[in-house]
Amino acid sequence: MLAFTNAKEKQSPTIIGAGCKLTGDIKTDHTVQIHGNVVGNVTAETIIIGRGGRVTGKIVATNLFLHGALDGPATVNTANIFSNAQMTGVLSYFTLNITGNTGLECKLAKRKDKKNE
Repeated sequence: MLAFTNAKEKQSPTIIGAGCKLTGDIKTDHTVQIHGNVVGNVTAETIIIGRGGRVTGKIVATNLFLHGALDGPATVNTANIFSNAQMTGVLSYFTLNITGNTGLECKLAKRKDKKNE
């Protein structure tokens, strides 16, 4: 489990637990797991919005795993959208994986810029 780190580990996930509400931006080079409510922008290597999780704001990530709700635009390399996920806004992506989803009300925009920028 990645919930704890020691002095030798250089990264740990940021976890917003169920029932928690955070107002403000999150920026990290690592993973963010959101099971509560975030009102603000989230920038990370990997963003996981769990079932019951909600982000109201802009997402920028290499990888997005959306099980919950996103109200706002997202710019990602790979978007993984799962059953019961909901999204409004614009989803800009290089790779899009959708698994049995019916809650997308967003505009899909395949990115044409370079992946490593």
